Formats: sequence, structure tokens, C-alpha cells
Amino acid sequence: MPAGVCGCCGPLRPRYKRLVDNIFPEDPKDGLSKSDMEKLTFYAVSAPEKLDRIGAYLAERLSRDVVRHRYGYVVIAMEALDQLLMACHSQSIKPFVESFLHMVAKLLESREPDLQVLGTNSFVKFANIEEDTPSYHRRYDFFVSQFSAMCHSTHEDPETRTRIRVAGIKGLQGVVRKTVNDELQAIIWEPQHMDKLIPSMLFNMQDSDELDRAGHPSTPSVAGQDGEENPAVLAENCFRELLGRAAYGNMNNAVRPVLVHLDNHHLWDPNDFAVSCFRIIMYSIQAQHSHHVIQQVLNHLDTNNKSMPRVRAGIVQVLLETVAIAAKGSVGPTVLEVFNTLLKHLRMSVDFELGESSRRNSACSVSSGRGKESEERIVQNAIIQTIGFFGGNLPDYQRAEVMMFIMGKVPVYGTPCHTLDTVKIGHRGTKRIQTMLLSSLIMVTSGFKSKSMSAALPPSFLDPLFSISLMEDSELRQLVLEILHNIIDRHDNRAKLRGIRIIPNVAALKIKREKISKQDVAFMKKHGQQLYRHIYLGCKEEDNNHKNFELLFTTLAIVTIELANEEVVIDLIRLSVALQEMCLMNEENMPITIRCGIMASVAAYLNFLSQMIANPPFCQHVSKVIEMRSVEAPFLLPEHIFRDKCPLPESLDKEDKHLYFQTGDIAECLAGPGYNAERLSVPYIPQVTVLYTVGKIIHRCRQTSRGNWLK
Repeated sequence: MPAGVCGCCGPLRPRYKRLVDNIFPEDPKDGLSKSDMEKLTFYAVSAPEKLDRIGAYLAERLSRDVVRHRYGYVVIAMEALDQLLMACHSQSIKPFVESFLHMVAKLLESREPDLQVLGTNSFVKFANIEEDTPSYHRRYDFFVSQFSAMCHSTHEDPETRTRIRVAGIKGLQGVVRKTVNDELQAIIWEPQHMDKLIPSMLFNMQDSDELDRAGHPSTPSVAGQDGEENPAVLAENCFRELLGRAAYGNMNNAVRPVLVHLDNHHLWDPNDFAVSCFRIIMYSIQAQHSHHVIQQVLNHLDTNNKSMPRVRAGIVQVLLETVAIAAKGSVGPTVLEVFNTLLKHLRMSVDFELGESSRRNSACSVSSGRGKESEERIVQNAIIQTIGFFGGNLPDYQRAEVMMFIMGKVPVYGTPCHTLDTVKIGHRGTKRIQTMLLSSLIMVTSGFKSKSMSAALPPSFLDPLFSISLMEDSELRQLVLEILHNIIDRHDNRAKLRGIRIIPNVAALKIKREKISKQDVAFMKKHGQQLYRHIYLGCKEEDNNHKNFELLFTTLAIVTIELANEEVVIDLIRLSVALQEMCLMNEENMPITIRCGIMASVAAYLNFLSQMIANPPFCQHVSKVIEMRSVEAPFLLPEHIFRDKCPLPESLDKEDKHLYFQTGDIAECLAGPGYNAERLSVPYIPQVTVLYTVGKIIHRCRQTSRGNWLK
């Protein structure tokens, strides 16, 4: 009786159910019935109010087939759903989509890889459909979680594992495309979703063997050969797409999971993958958002201020990559914050290094202590490189501010230092800080072109710089002179002057120069004597070596090229003669090596100066003295004195006047229009400042047992 009833009522089933049933063949291997599918599609388009019922019935059949492992019918059901989605775009499609997503979720929850891939492919097709109206209630939380889990598949079969991971990445890409442009789906940028999306992509990108490629500007990568899809390449493309769609308020949530992932997987040392990731980030985001990324890396560096040295060095190197890309773009107000943070960590690294060194002296483990110290040097070098590179790529107006900022951080004896407690870090720590900051200033000032010296060398910058130039440390004095060269040499003549020597033909060097401007004339009137004084006092330091004298010679030559008018030329000659007289009188009992080095430097400079001003009598006088020295006193020429094992006399005989430059002869050579030769008769006497005297006393006391008393 029941069977008879069913037989009678069968034709009374709703039409949509009959149309749905008809698309399923008796044998699933025959596939979807195309003619019946066309009828179902026409019915759905003609009666859109039935879409939700069609979707619910298809979902019912699919759920039953999944439970019964009738996977052939599952494939047919999903194919029918895909076609209905593509054909129907009415308002009534919203309930149908809910049924569709429910069915996709069923497939994704299955443990069968084929069903997971099938569900993912359907979701990707759905993600590419542009809906007419936004959805107010639809959420994709489950899909983010499920696709992320698929991205981390650990299936025992490598081929199957790759298929599942590729499907997971495609699914995440579909979620991104479906949500990021929908204002109602802004929730996708919230941390709970980004913490799943981003690590899933990075996890697959780690398997890439093409890390160097990853940083190149925004050209996406392509899949592998033979049609085989590469999870690493797909993940990178998805990562780029997500970052490219990130708005102003979403940038921090997108970058923070990257930093957390690098921490959790210990990818800062080595940091190749970290550098690759941030290259992708910087080239993918909108340029005006660059400062957000830099800020995030700076904050992360602060968070890891007590991490292992190589971890901190890895973060700093990543920061270098980010600022290298952003330096000529929109860095915004973070410029000084970058330098402030880096200088703070530089000081901390020195503290760690010195603390470890002091513990090493009182402990037995010498080798481990040295290893720790060398690792801190890696951190410090990375910081210096970042400071220099960032500053060197800034516009000139910002670079000048950065130069002042860094100079204000350099501890200088006798001047207030608001950022570094030199008593706590001691003489050794202070010298380390000074060396590194000056090294960074060399990089920042490299290529700096200022129209006027007064703007490039204001007193607040010049005074502490000159104070360091008089310290009893040859390395610090060398760094100061190189900074001065970078700033003063506006026509790149240093390479032509490299190596202290008697230049036979200065004209052959093809020196580039311009007429000195009124602003630079005013600068030399105001600060010229200060410059001469520091050159004079710097020459007689007892620890001067070949490089110091070479840099001093170059300083005099560059000042002559860039800043010398007739008055400055007379002052430079007076300075040179005074240096010669200082060596002959030897009132301070300088070593003979230093005295001969000064005499040789004076000879090299006056030879250069006489040819630069093109005064034949002056050139003749200088050449005559040099010829006499080459015969009777070669140790007074740079080609000889700076060689190893150069024979030296016990003293210099000032009675041998033909070996020295004579003021009277030079004045006679310069007599005539243009030069006030009468000023040559006035001996040059440097004015030693109180600051210089105090600095010398402090420096000497710190190197003696009286250092503790002075503190």
C-alpha cells in the first residue's frame, strides 16, 4: 500500500525537485546531464524566487552523498551549483549563496583531499563573481580557518600534500578578493583573521628556492613548468595581492603577523627569508604607507632589545632594506625616529659588549666572551650601515637635519651630552660610541652638496666636530677629516688628490672649481681661523700616522679649491710656514718622525698651492726647495718619509735654510696686485681655546690613575 501511494504521488513532487533529480544520471560516471541542466538553469532564471529551495535541495542531496561516499554525485552537484551561480545574478541569489557556501564548507570539512580541492575550486569561482548588492550578514571566518589549515597540510604523500596546500592558498586568495573591496567585510583585516592568513602564506613561501627574486618590484611570480603549481609561488602572489589592497588603517595588522612569524620560526638568523619578505612588502604596498612598515620594524627592534645579537642584527638589516626602498619616497615624520631608535640600540649594544667584556675578564670562559663581543660588533656594524645608508639617500634638506641630529648624540669632552652618560660607559665605551657615530656621519655626508658652507657647517655642528679632531686618538681624527672632506669637497676632487705626494703637474689633474661665493667668503672670515687652528694642532699629535698626514694634506688642498680667495691663500701660506717653524723650533719635543711628516706635508701642500694660484716665481721657489731636499734631506719629502725604514736624522738643523721655505722669498714672489704679501710677515699663532685645554686634561686623566678622582 505505501509503495502504491508513493507511485501515485511521485508526479506531484515540486517541479524544482524533479528538475534537480533529473540532472543526476543513474551512473555518476556519465557526468552531469547537459540538457537537463539547461532546463534547471532556465527554470532558475525564470523563477528566481525558487533559487533558495533549489539550493537547499541540492545541499540536502550533497550532504547525503558525502556521508554515503558517493563522490561521483558530489562532483555533479557542485558542478550544477557552479553553473547556477554563474547564470543567476538576481537579488534572490543571496539565500542560494548561503546554501552554496554551506555545501562548500561540507566538502572542506571532509578528510578526502579530492573533496577539499573540489570545494576550494567552487569557492574560487564564487569569489570571482561580482554581486550586485553587498551582503550584510555573510561571514567567512570558517573559510579563513579551513583554508589556512589546508595551507599547513602535512599529508604523508608529497603530491597530495602539494595539492591540498595549493588549494588552501587559492581559497585564501578567493577570500581576499571577495572581502577586501567590500566595506561590509572589513572585519577580514582584524587580527584574528590576519594571524591566520599571513602565516599560512609565509609558511609556504619558506619552501621557495628563489628568495633573491622575491624582492623585485611588483611583478608577480609565475607557476612552475609542466603545468605543475608551486605553493611557494602562489603564496607569494597572494601575499602581494593582499598587501596591495591594504588601506591606511589596515597596514599594521598586515605587517605584525609577519614579524611574529619570523620570531616563531627563528628566521632572523640567518635573515635571508626575512629580507625577502620585507622587500615584497615594500614593493607591494602603496608608497604613502611605507612609514607604517618602518614604524613596525622599529617597534619590533625595541621589543627584541634583549634578544641574541644576531637576532637584533637581522632585524636591523631588515630595517635597512625597508628604508632603502622608502628613502626616496614618503618616509614622513619617522625620519628622526628611525635615527633615534637606532642610536639608542647602538648605545645598548655597546653596553652589552662592554658588560660582557668585563665579565669575561673575571671569568674563565675567554673564547665564549670573545664570541659574544664579536657578535655585538655585528649588531653595531649593521646599525651604522643602516644609519649611513638611510641618511645618505635622504634629500639634502633632511640630510642636514640628520647630520645635526647625529652630531648632537656624539659624546664630546668638555661639552654637554644629553643622551650618553660617558662616566658609566667609560673611556673605552665613549670611544666606541664616538667611532661608530662618526662612521655613520661619513656615510650620511657622502655625496652631500651644499650651496653654502655656513648652511652645511653651522657652529652647533662645527664646534663639536673640531673638538673631536683634537683628541688624542688618531682614528677619531681621521674620521673627522673625512667628514669635512665630504662636506667641503663639492666638486668631487678628492680622488684626484689621493695619496700625499709632490704633484709634478697639478693642471694634469683637471681640478674642478668655481669662483668662491660671497657666502663662503663670509664663512671663512668667521670660521677660517678656527679651521686653521685645528689643522695646526692636529698636525702635531704624536700618534699621527701616514693616513693622518694624507688626510691633513687633502684638507688643505680641498679648502684651497673650494674656499680660497686671495686672503685665504695668504692665511694658508702663513699656516704652512708656522707648521714648518714649529718643527724647527721643537719646543714641545715632538718625535722626529712627526716633525719630518709635518715638513713633508707642508712641502706637498705648498707645491700644490703654488701651481693652483699659477704664480711662476712662487712655483720656482717651491721647486728649488724640493730639489734640494731630494738631494740632501729626502726624509723631508712625502715619497720617502712615509716609506717603511726610512733613515731619519737625530734632529733638524734650522741653519740649512736652503732646505726650508722662506717667508721673505714667498712674500717677494707674491708681491704685486691681488695678494697682501705684507701679512706674511705676521707669524701665525693659533689661539688655543679653554674647551681644547679642558678636553686634553680630561682625556689624559681618563688614561691615568687620576681618572677615578676626576669622575
